[in-house]
Amino acid sequence: MDILIGSGFFLAVGIIIAAVFLHFVPIGLWISALAADVHVGIFTLIGMRMRRVPPSKIVMPLIKANKAGLDVNVNQLEAHYLAGGNVDKVVDALIASQRAQIVLPFERSAAIDLAGRDVLEAVQMSVNPKVIETPVVSAVAKNGIELKIKARVTVRANIDRLVGGAGEPTIIARVGEGIVTTVGSSEKHTDVLESPDDISKTVLGKGLDAGTAFEILSIDIADVDVGRNIGAQLQTDQAEADKRIAQAKAEERRAMAVAKEQEMKAYTQEMEAKVVEAQAEVPHAMAEAFKAGNLGVMDYYNMMNIQSDTEMRKSISQAGKARKNLPVQK
Repeated sequence: MDILIGSGFFLAVGIIIAAVFLHFVPIGLWISALAADVHVGIFTLIGMRMRRVPPSKIVMPLIKANKAGLDVNVNQLEAHYLAGGNVDKVVDALIASQRAQIVLPFERSAAIDLAGRDVLEAVQMSVNPKVIETPVVSAVAKNGIELKIKARVTVRANIDRLVGGAGEPTIIARVGEGIVTTVGSSEKHTDVLESPDDISKTVLGKGLDAGTAFEILSIDIADVDVGRNIGAQLQTDQAEADKRIAQAKAEERRAMAVAKEQEMKAYTQEMEAKVVEAQAEVPHAMAEAFKAGNLGVMDYYNMMNIQSDTEMRKSISQAGKARKNLPVQK
């Protein structure tokens, strides 16, 4: 009985040791590597486990690279994986570049991948150029007519400028700027409609791919539509603005005239009030003069006669003016 218990214990321990060994040593991958004539040591696989690197992520791309004849070793692939790169995509890009006879070292391929760009797509774009379609670009010729232009840009990835080079949005923005500049320098919009390929030649000659990750192969004008008469619309808007300014100035002058008139009325009323007030003081002054002996009765009568004579002369002159203004009867 004790022998059976001891045998079971050792069997269990053996199973545990075998499980731990198989966990740290992927025998299947090791055998696959040997079958593919790729030499990967047992301790190398154990070290991958210890560094928390899945051995399959390294061994399978290594086998693929070895079969393609690439000079890549385990340390390079493992270092790229630990740096956060995609080992399988880098190896595929290296194989594709080798088949297309494009010079692409492992270090550059890894740098492109770590920069966040799809290195395999970049290699494929170097072999098969990509067509980028710009949005509708609105440009105005010198005669004020708007043109709406859509272009197609054929680009090829530039492997040497993928790290640090600008992307597709920069290409689209530069092409749009070139279209606006070219159309804006045209005297008439009909010149552009007659030969739209002039836009392609002018824009292509500006070297718009400088500093980008692409090489522009061609720029083709896909569509040209005539838009609004911007010049006439601007003139109309300017005339309307001038009209509103003139109306505002006229309203300002009218308001100032009304305010001046109100001010004059207030001044006239004030002066009339002062005259009435002065006239009201005359009887009091005359009474004081009578009491003081400064004014006699005869002086008063003479003053009244002069006043009556003045009023009579005024009425006679007003009557003469009225007779002159009467219509002549035939």
